[in-house]
Amino acid sequence: MMKMNKTKKVLLYLEEKGQINSWEAIKEFGATRLSAIIFNLRHKYNLNIRSQRRQFIDRYGDKSYFVDYIYEREEN
Repeated sequence: MMKMNKTKKVLLYLEEKGQINSWEAIKEFGATRLSAIIFNLRHKYNLNIRSQRRQFIDRYGDKSYFVDYIYEREEN
């Protein structure tokens, strides 16, 4: 069986689910550098992945942010 790298795993996840964030990448694949993987998918593989910044309140009551990366498939 061929071993899959994290970039390929993230791509397959995006194709199946449509989006991913850092927490999901850590839980699913142990990928702690999701932004680097997304950079490669955007530039090396020329995929259309947009970033959507989301706000939440952390456990200390402070505003914080994370990014959802959303895969926008090309229509044929």
